[in-house]
Amino acid sequence: MDLEALRAELAATPSLRPVGRVVAATGVLLRVVLPGARVGDLVRVRRPSGELTAEIVGFDAEHALALPLGELTGIGPDDAVEATGGRFDIGVGAALIGRVLDGLGRPLDGLPAPVTSERAPVDRDPPPALARRPVREPFATGVRALDGLLTLGIGQRVGLFAGSGVGKSTLLGAIARGSSADVVVVALVGERGREVSEFLQESHGAEGRKRAVVVVATSDAQPIERLRAAQVATTIAEHFRAEGKSVLLLVDSVTRVARAQREIGLAAGEPPARRGYPPSVFALLPRLLERSGQGERGAITAVYTVLVEGGDLDEPVADEVRGILDGHIVLERALAARGHYPAIDALASISRVMGQVSAPEHVSAARHVRALLAAYEEKRDLVTLGAYVPGSDPRVDLAIRALPDIERWLKQDARETAPFVETLAALTALARRYA
Repeated sequence: MDLEALRAELAATPSLRPVGRVVAATGVLLRVVLPGARVGDLVRVRRPSGELTAEIVGFDAEHALALPLGELTGIGPDDAVEATGGRFDIGVGAALIGRVLDGLGRPLDGLPAPVTSERAPVDRDPPPALARRPVREPFATGVRALDGLLTLGIGQRVGLFAGSGVGKSTLLGAIARGSSADVVVVALVGERGREVSEFLQESHGAEGRKRAVVVVATSDAQPIERLRAAQVATTIAEHFRAEGKSVLLLVDSVTRVARAQREIGLAAGEPPARRGYPPSVFALLPRLLERSGQGERGAITAVYTVLVEGGDLDEPVADEVRGILDGHIVLERALAARGHYPAIDALASISRVMGQVSAPEHVSAARHVRALLAAYEEKRDLVTLGAYVPGSDPRVDLAIRALPDIERWLKQDARETAPFVETLAALTALARRYA
């Protein structure tokens, strides 16, 4: 037998794996004794009702701490634990387009598992900073308020900050339908089961799903699955970016990803730090968010939603995410209460790359319209109460006359997609009319 044949036979021979045992189960965490275990390793727990896969997340003295990728029901003391010799990865490729997956990359749509020729780890380092190309081209979303006043760029990462019930998911669906991306990857993390079906059927639509991959981990999923859902979606987006495609990544919501990591960290014995969040949460966020953006060939334009409690943009997760991303879009509940949709607060929002991707006349027109909005907001209470005296401030007088036209232009039906060229033409005309 030649050397190559011997190597092939050796590779095909099953190797012995270390075997340990379960010593305790507390909450969502397993304590196991397993020689040679390493953080990130996958293990199989042999319970009477069937095998359960778990992931090693830490150590406490001689015990390895493992989070199950499923329910703990049926686990008992001294159940055997076997190392798999691998880490969590998924199959990636064109076969995923049009599919709905769970947080662990398994099909949820009732169809057979997609056949892929390549596998990729779901938790990996962001690309090197110097390997990224600059953001130079505008990214059309089909939403006038964004394309006109908060222009995004291909490869930009932006946060969508909103409370519950302000139109966050509706806006995400509008961006997914109106974007010019080659592939759309959506991660729905911690959503209600009802909202998942609604998003797929109403917000995304049958046509939109033909170029989309949807990853779902509902609120009842294990915390490790909710965390992995965002990483699985990012890994899929990275694969298409490496092929040179323009990818739109929508993650709803990064707050629930942070909460999943908080559950994991606290279960593993981490001390709570900022408002109950352990330090691992603030190590996770930049590692996850920095994976999107421009690559050597393609680009991932990413929108991450952030749930803000009572409109508090300074709570720990919102503050951390705002500092990492390239811009933020704020949805205002008061605007939604007035029937103004999308309820984007143009004055509280910013795109940090707008000046790099927009023509000078576009930037100038946007600044003028924002200045009119700011002048009106400054005196809104006086105008509403009838206490403002016309003629006392020419800027405010101009803003009062312009406001109805500006608000009419900013309002947009959820099903309406505004062409980018038409948006810029209307914005320029509006700025000239009230110059």
